[in-house]
Amino acid sequence: MASTSATRWEPPVWLIITCGCTIALLAFGPRSAMGFFQAPMLADMGWTSTTFGLAIAIQNLAWGLGQPVFGALADRYGAWRSLAAGGIIYALGLFIMGTAETETALHIGGGVLVGLGVAAGSFGIILSVFARNVSPENRSIVFGMGTAAGSAGMFLFSPLSAALIANFGWSHALVLLSALMLIIPVLAIPLYGSARDARMTQEAVEQTIGQALSEAMSHRSYLLLITGFFVCGFQVAFITAHFPRYITDLGFSVNLAVWGIALIGLFNIFGSLASGVLGQKYSKPWLLSLLYIGRSIATAAFLLLPPSPTTVIVYSIIMGLLWLSTVAPTNALVAIMFGTRHLGLLGGVVFLSHQIGSFLGVYFGGYLRDTTGSYDTVWWLGVALGIFAAIIHMPIQEKPVDRPAIPNAA
Repeated sequence: MASTSATRWEPPVWLIITCGCTIALLAFGPRSAMGFFQAPMLADMGWTSTTFGLAIAIQNLAWGLGQPVFGALADRYGAWRSLAAGGIIYALGLFIMGTAETETALHIGGGVLVGLGVAAGSFGIILSVFARNVSPENRSIVFGMGTAAGSAGMFLFSPLSAALIANFGWSHALVLLSALMLIIPVLAIPLYGSARDARMTQEAVEQTIGQALSEAMSHRSYLLLITGFFVCGFQVAFITAHFPRYITDLGFSVNLAVWGIALIGLFNIFGSLASGVLGQKYSKPWLLSLLYIGRSIATAAFLLLPPSPTTVIVYSIIMGLLWLSTVAPTNALVAIMFGTRHLGLLGGVVFLSHQIGSFLGVYFGGYLRDTTGSYDTVWWLGVALGIFAAIIHMPIQEKPVDRPAIPNAA
C-alpha cells in the first residue's frame, strides 16, 4: 500500500465500490436512452436521422478520444477530479442538447460535451479505481459489479426517459436529466486516490506514460484486444441509438422499444455479474470469443425470423445477457497484462477503439436508414464483425507482459 499522511481519510472499500457503481449507473443511464429522443426531436426540429446519428456518433467518438486522456489524468492526479469534471461537463452537454435550436448546438451539446462528460466519468476510470483497491483474485468479480451497475442505469433510464418525454417533452426531459448528473461530483469524493495510492498493486517498476504506451502498443495480445473491442462498440452503439426507430419501422409501438431497451439493461445486470464470475474462473479470451459469437447468432436469428413482439423481447433478453459482458474480461486482461499503474490510460486506449466502432455503427446506421430506407445492411455487418471478433480473441494470451527492468521515472 502506498504511504499516506496520518490525517488522510481512507475510505472503506465497500464505500468506494458503492459510490463507483452509483456513478456508473448515472453516467451510463442518459446516454443509453438517446434513441428515445430521436423521433420527437426530429419531428419538432425538422432534422433527419443522419443529423441525429451524427450527433450521437460524435458523442461516441468524443467519449473514446477523451477516455485515455481523462484516464491518464485520473491515474496521476486522482479519480475524483476526473469524475467530478465528468459530471459537470455531462450536465452542461445535456442542457445544451435540450435547448438546441441548431444542428451545431446539437452536435456540440449532445455530441462533444456529453461524450467528454461520459469519458471523464466512465467505466474505465471507475474500474481502474476498483482494481487498485481489491485483490487480483476478486478483481474480475468487482469489475462485473461495476459493469452491472451501468446496466442498471440502462434499465432504469429507458422507462424514465420515455416517461419524462411523454410528460414534459424531449427538451425539458433533457434538462431534468442534466440536473441529475450534478450528483456525480458528490458521489466521486471517496474515489479521490491516484495510481500511487493503490492498496493492491503488482508492479515492480515505475513507468512514464510514454513507456507504458510503447510497451502496450508493441504487445500482440493487447493489439488484438483493441481490435476486438472495436466490434463491441459498433454493435452496441448502433442498437442503443437506432433500436427504437427500427422497432417503429417494423410497425410496432415505441413502447415495445422501451421495453426492449429496458430488458437489455435488466438482463445485462445478470450477464455482467456472470461475466465477472466466469472471467475469474475460466479463460477470459475464450469467454470473449463466446460472447461475440453469441451476439452474431442471436442477431442473425432475430433478422431471419418473422418480426413480432415476442422476437423483440426474446432478442432483447439475449442481447442483454451479452451486452456489456465484454467489459469486465477486457479490462481484467489489460490489468493482467500491464498491472494497474497505467490502467486508466491503457484501458482508455482500448476503449477508444470501442468508440471508433461506436461512431461508425451509429453514423452509418442513420446514413443508411436515410439513403436506403432500411437498417438491414448495418445489422448484417454487425453479425459479420461479431464472427471476426470471436476469431481474433482466441490467440490472446492471459498473462503479464514479459517486462525487462525499467529505471524509475523521474
